[in-house]
Amino acid sequence: MEREENRERSLCHRKIQNETYDFSQAFFTFRKSSPCLFHPLETISPKRDDNCPCSNDGRAVDFPRHMSRASRTERLDYLKDQLRKRVVILDGAMGTNIQKFRLGEEDYRGERFADAARYPNDLKNNNDLLVLTRPDIILDIHRRFLDTGRTDILETCTFGATSIGQHDYFWHRPEKGSHKNQQYFQEVVDSPELKALVRELNLAAAALARQACDEAEAADGKPRLVAGSIGPMPVTCSLSPDVNDPGFRAVNFRQLRQAYRDQVLALLEGGVDMLLVETIFDTLNAKAALFAIEEIFEEQPESSVPVMISVTLTDKAGRTLSGQTIEAFWYSIRHVRPFSVGINCALGPDLMRPFAEELSGLADCHMSIYANAGLPNPLSPTGYDLLPADMARFMKEYAEQGLLNIVGGCCGTTPEHIGAIAAAVEGMPPRVSAPQTPALRLSGYEAYNHTREKNTLFVGERCNVAGSPKFARLIREGNYEEAVSIARQQVENGALVLDFCFDDGLIDGPQAMRHFLNLMASEPEIARVPVMIDSSKWEVLQAGLEVTQGKSVVNSISLKEGEAEFLRRAAEIHRFGASAVVMLFDERGQADTFERKAEVAERAYKLLTDNGFPPEDIIFDPNVLAVATGIAEHDGYAKAFIDATRWIKEHLPHAKVSGGVSNLSF
Repeated sequence: MEREENRERSLCHRKIQNETYDFSQAFFTFRKSSPCLFHPLETISPKRDDNCPCSNDGRAVDFPRHMSRASRTERLDYLKDQLRKRVVILDGAMGTNIQKFRLGEEDYRGERFADAARYPNDLKNNNDLLVLTRPDIILDIHRRFLDTGRTDILETCTFGATSIGQHDYFWHRPEKGSHKNQQYFQEVVDSPELKALVRELNLAAAALARQACDEAEAADGKPRLVAGSIGPMPVTCSLSPDVNDPGFRAVNFRQLRQAYRDQVLALLEGGVDMLLVETIFDTLNAKAALFAIEEIFEEQPESSVPVMISVTLTDKAGRTLSGQTIEAFWYSIRHVRPFSVGINCALGPDLMRPFAEELSGLADCHMSIYANAGLPNPLSPTGYDLLPADMARFMKEYAEQGLLNIVGGCCGTTPEHIGAIAAAVEGMPPRVSAPQTPALRLSGYEAYNHTREKNTLFVGERCNVAGSPKFARLIREGNYEEAVSIARQQVENGALVLDFCFDDGLIDGPQAMRHFLNLMASEPEIARVPVMIDSSKWEVLQAGLEVTQGKSVVNSISLKEGEAEFLRRAAEIHRFGASAVVMLFDERGQADTFERKAEVAERAYKLLTDNGFPPEDIIFDPNVLAVATGIAEHDGYAKAFIDATRWIKEHLPHAKVSGGVSNLSF
């Protein structure tokens, strides 16, 4: 009966849907200022319309188009003020609540996608599509989370609303005998049809969430915020889907970045208050999303909104699917200075607690937790073990431990779960962010903190074609498996960071860097340490950054090509979340005296720090140069290096110094 009523209530929106949406051009006619998606070109009358989903349980939405509501700035100011006073409430699981409607293929298709010849793939379970074909259901779920769940932040129904996320539903399968590869996914992300659909889905979803929030605000005067949900993609950039080819990647960083960019642009156009990059199982996928977001914010400063980040830990060891610990993950994404960081999905609140405690001690921003309702249980009405009272008890304990700024629910959580959690944490003080001492913090699968107590950081340099004839020969021969064994030996011998360099006239540097680092990522005992991406060629450095999920070191950049190029490259390095070795070169050449070294170092440091590059991520290489050559003008080189090192440590706070000590033996 409920299902039939929902069909009747949706008649008006289906008519409008056919008039206002065009798949090929993503034509979107309703006005963003309109509080009603379903009566886009009319002023909403207080007249009751039981057939329209605008009526909440039969109640007319009784406010005019020109209703007074908070602006985005006012809403964000309100949120920040509330976060100082209390634990803020995020909504729960969209998928769990959609399942209650027992929708069939025809619901997902609607009239819009009814043509099976044009849309031959099954569309059932494509929940993002419901914002177009059954918006009444999505709006109903939003309203219940705001009402029963007492939600402050409402997520859009856009978890998979990217070209790659939609490709299984709207794109052709690979030809028989072939598999999905980067050529296939390039066609996906370049498809005008999928781009149009992505824009349409995200605009519609943002409008539905905004409408529900505006209704709630009209009822009680309290602003509600819309978070644009950005899911992890059904592909991984850090792992091979082929167990027989560990160096293979079906998709690359640039393709993910392009797909995320299309989604983010549409969400921002739709008026979301913040972005939520969530359920992260591969940090490199997340870095592609964050890279795209930062790019857009730089191009369109007026569109900048807070960014929330949430990771998924897939086992009791507390690692992501791509192998990182929670600390390594944090160092990989901290450069974007997120509004909040947190953990969601995969684990219930009991198993998640030790990792929440660890992250709480690391993060110098707000923290969110939205756990699953325990373990899957097919006999439970929600499909999961924990009832609302159970989740409320766990989350109250989290709040008592000072672990919460933002709390919600993931798989298996209903408006009743969120309402119970909201009641349990009401009146409890929010978590206080953890201050962090500036230090060089790197990561592979695991984290490395270079503190003063550790003194010297040893970098393994035998995977450098310029420094190891054996390694160079293996790479030229294409014997990558044996070359990887050299990296393993260095880690076993105590190397804390591994340097990789493929600068050789007979080697395709970008391809070699990508392939080697991809192979190495399948070796946990090697991939646990951070990497130093070493090249004099910018395209090789980029290739390395695009396949590295952890926080790496780029070796190197300099002022040799002028300030503009120096800052451009530094900004891109920072956008990847890496540290940088800065060689003491400038437009006049190599700094060879103490005075010149100090001059170039000071200039580079000021340029970098004035433009947002963290001083603790700057590593100066003052150039040892040749010593003991018997040539008189070389006599001061070693002393100049030592004096410059001392001066840098005294005058350039938090910067580090790298010395090519091997040069002393030449």
